[in-house]
This record gives sequence, structure tokens and C-alpha cells, in this order.
Amino acid sequence: MRPDHSGSLAGAAAFSTDEREAVYKAISTRRDVRSQFLPDAVDDDVVRRLLEAAHHAPSVGFMQPWNFIVVRNAEIRQSVWEAFSRANAEAAEMFSGTRQQAYRSLKLEGIRTAPLGICVTSDPDRCGDVVLGRTHNPKMDSYSTVCAVQNLWLAARAEGIGVGWVSIFHEADLKRILGVPDRVEIVAWLCVGYVDQLYQEPELAVKGWRQRVPLEELVFADHWGKPGGDIVSSAAAEGPGSRGS
Repeated sequence: MRPDHSGSLAGAAAFSTDEREAVYKAISTRRDVRSQFLPDAVDDDVVRRLLEAAHHAPSVGFMQPWNFIVVRNAEIRQSVWEAFSRANAEAAEMFSGTRQQAYRSLKLEGIRTAPLGICVTSDPDRCGDVVLGRTHNPKMDSYSTVCAVQNLWLAARAEGIGVGWVSIFHEADLKRILGVPDRVEIVAWLCVGYVDQLYQEPELAVKGWRQRVPLEELVFADHWGKPGGDIVSSAAAEGPGSRGS
């Protein structure tokens, strides 16, 4: 006889119009913040809400592989910035000509100006060697942790808090600074702080680094390469879409 889990289920009706629009607004106006941080401290209760949102992300096999290192200490953030600075100089050399000049002109982090840093990690051993859903794709713990980052980011937007994802560093440097075990993956260093202004469009688009690819070019129907533009155009007529980045 199969167990009856109906008592654990709840209604799944669509959100009200206002609730739905609020979700899409958070998605479309979220930005990767680098230079608009205010010096105001982020209170513990707000940080708790952001981490709760992250912790409610989906995870394959319900493995919840994430940990969050909340860093307010200025000396630690300075060390992280120095690690970023070294890696950023290396990255600049990977470009050439005008592209290198454009790269050097960009501000790519707010490690020292944001009042708070959050290092998000992924522990591949959280659920042992064999994990439901990860049996054929060992990257699923990392993918799950990225979902936690996105949840935190959207919750932060609703709170009037900016988030900037720093990815330019050697992982070994951050592990040394933060005492992260070798087996644990560092997925993101997030710069977190209040903002009173955000770019209306993604900063890298505003500054000419790269523009958004039209959705119609990215959607296929049934098979790779088969245009799915009709799907996008009909959906666009029915409701809001995402412009965030």
C-alpha cells in the first residue's frame, strides 16, 4: 500500500497580479553591482533573510551542498581584494588591443567598498559518494549552489540591496585566506550592500562590452537549430519577460 502524503501538499494557484509582477520586477531589475554601494551596514536580520532565501534554493537530491562565509572584517576583505587584483592583472593580459584597454577601464568588483562579503561554497561530500540525481552528472552540486546564489540575489533586490559576483581569483588564494578545505569548491564571492541607484540596463551593456543576445536567437523548437521564434513572440504577448543581467 502506497503511503498517503496528501497532508503535506498545499495549494499551487498562480500568484496575484501584484505578486507576480513583483517577482518579475526583481528578476528584470537585478544588476551585478560593482560601484554603487553605500557604506551603510547590513543588519543581521536582513542578512538572515538573504541566507534563508539562498537556503530555500532547489538542490539535486535535496543535498543542500552550500555553506556561506559571512565576512565583515576589513582586513580579510582587503586580503581577498589583493587576491582579486593579482588575478585581474593576469586576466587583462589575456585580451589585446582596444579590448584590453576596455577591460582595464571597467570596475569589476566592490570587495572593499561593499560593507559585507559572502563567500558561497559547495561541498561535494555533503551526502556521500552516491547522490540521487548526481549519479551521472558530478557537476550537479555546483549547479545547485548557483541556484542558491540566484535566490540570494533576487531577495537582495527586493530588500534594496545590491550584489556583485566576483569570479576573478585563484581559488587556492581564497581557500587560504578563508580556511576553506581543499575538497570544498568556492562558487562565488558576493559583494553585498545597500544601493540607492542601479543601472537601468546591465553595466557591461551600458559601457559597450557586450549587448544582450535577442531571445529569439536562443530558442529552438524540438531540435537543436530549429528556430523557435514563434514560441517567443507568442509568449511575449502574454506576459512580462526578463531583461535582467
